[in-house]
Amino acid sequence: MRLGLILGDQLSPTLATLQQLDRKKDRLLLAEVGAEATYVSHHPQKIALIFSAMRHFAQWLEEQGWQLTYHRYDPDQAGETLLQVTAAAVERHGPDSVVVTHCGEYRLHHQIISVWQNQLGCPVEVLADTRFFADLEQFRDWAQGRKQLRMEYFYRELRQKTGLLMTADGKPVGGQWNFDRDNRKAYQGEPAIPALPAFKQDDIDKAVLALVAEHFGHHPGHLESFAWGTTRRQALYALDHFIKHRLPHFGDFQDAMVQDEHQLFHSLLSPYLNCGLLLPREVCERAQQACRDDLAPLNAVEGFIRQILGWREYVRGIYWLQMPAYAKLNELGNQRPLPAFYYSGETRMNCMAQCFKNTFDHAYAHHIQRLMVTGNFALLAGIAPEAICQWYLEVYADAYEWVELPNTLGMVMHADGGYLGSKPYAASGNYIHKMSDYCGHCHYSVKTSTEQDSCPFNSLYWHFLHRHREQFSGNHRMNMIYGGWRRMTEDKQHRILARAEDCLAQLDEL
Repeated sequence: MRLGLILGDQLSPTLATLQQLDRKKDRLLLAEVGAEATYVSHHPQKIALIFSAMRHFAQWLEEQGWQLTYHRYDPDQAGETLLQVTAAAVERHGPDSVVVTHCGEYRLHHQIISVWQNQLGCPVEVLADTRFFADLEQFRDWAQGRKQLRMEYFYRELRQKTGLLMTADGKPVGGQWNFDRDNRKAYQGEPAIPALPAFKQDDIDKAVLALVAEHFGHHPGHLESFAWGTTRRQALYALDHFIKHRLPHFGDFQDAMVQDEHQLFHSLLSPYLNCGLLLPREVCERAQQACRDDLAPLNAVEGFIRQILGWREYVRGIYWLQMPAYAKLNELGNQRPLPAFYYSGETRMNCMAQCFKNTFDHAYAHHIQRLMVTGNFALLAGIAPEAICQWYLEVYADAYEWVELPNTLGMVMHADGGYLGSKPYAASGNYIHKMSDYCGHCHYSVKTSTEQDSCPFNSLYWHFLHRHREQFSGNHRMNMIYGGWRRMTEDKQHRILARAEDCLAQLDEL
């Protein structure tokens, strides 16, 4: 008899562990453990989603005839580890081996391959995770010999491998690989933003929400507005709803931000993908079919598929290629602590306050809110990468380290020195003003950069470029930006830098 351990982000019927084991002979183990729920202060909605989805998945497994041991969270054993729970199951059932699919976090994976076998007293077999388009060896082969890794080229290779959005003669549908230039419209109120699907909570959901409220309610974020699906059937319905109601306009407005609107036309499917309730291939194929059926335009479908087939696969490859050293990179030498408003949400910068509200209310913010608002501010202010990486891991329902860390450390903070992105995603308040209506509701003026009420993003942007001019002045993609700085008078430069210094000296008060 073998014991198959299924983790909280592996809730997939096609999981390699389930394919490997025999339901008539072997046993499965799922476990809610305090150590995994609290090694950072995960958003209560994230914990509730995972615990409830695990309980529903366990119920489905039993219906399929699997022998199952399910370990529920025990508040009296709040520091209990996954190893301890697994060891207890091994002692109780005496398996010949423990089987687990490759997990999504280096910390846990390293423990499993280096410690568990000796501690458990039986062999531990780690299976490749076959739910992704590319295995880790394929990415390693692609990356070998490249000084810089660019997502676009890996994405094209995967398009060719999978046939997604490809013609019969091997050309990209529409004659080009990328339609990103068509996906940068500001939202002006039309078309109407569709409501998200609503899910009725069953007894499992209600019990988990009560448990999480009691024992994890002090973590950052609000549980009251929990609206996630917690079963595969609900996740599939969320996919159907997105394809029908929001995908047609997703492309045009995927970079837009709107006051008091948290989802716009985004899918909100990443939490389901990342915990296993949805599979990336089925999601991409559904989007492709919508394009073939003329239910959604190519720019929307390509942009959506690129996020999953391209970016999601790419950051996973970088994570497993570069860990554990990658997590400690800080090429810009940033050391400032995270401002208190990242946890309180209280700031006079309306764009930041809006993104914090989305984050704490829904355990979600879309990619531009993360990259160009909360992330951009952390970059410009010189926040320590480890601090902002931990914050992103804590506050989002879709945050697992394999996907969160490269996005934050590499793309947001440029802390890997350009390994992931060729230039930093730094921007002044003008970008936020262009892509949102936030600035019209703000205490600060986006039109100035030197006054006491000037948008902090404006002066901090130039301060960032000025203090890192040695690193970036040779980057050809930034020549025009630095040319603009040099054309300013010395007096204006001085006043901008002085305003930025004032902001940096009182970050918590902004």
